[in-house]
Amino acid sequence: MSSHLDTLVRMANDIGKFFRAQGEERAIAGIADHVMKFWEPRMKKQIFAHLDAGGAGLDPLTLKAIQKLKADMHGKPTVAEARAAADARAQNAPAPLPKAKARTGGERAPG
Repeated sequence: MSSHLDTLVRMANDIGKFFRAQGEERAIAGIADHVMKFWEPRMKKQIFAHLDAGGAGLDPLTLKAIQKLKADMHGKPTVAEARAAADARAQNAPAPLPKAKARTGGERAPG
């Protein structure tokens, strides 16, 4: 790892240590929220790339939080880009299938 990446991993793990006492679920949310709000886009982009490369050095709780954040942000380093990606995915998503009507005893099955 480069020294800059080492610093990012150490910072992420330090944030994780702060939130650890809150229990796993709250800690993951807290770490992800902190990184989203306070890390600049370039830092998020680098930690996401590090995650894609295996996330070496990230503590398990911090790793889960960064995975959650990346998923929540659709892999984008800014909130605006994440929203645009979510909107694009929603527009390209296939329409939901209509729900099948429940048949009563007197109806015939199609076919």
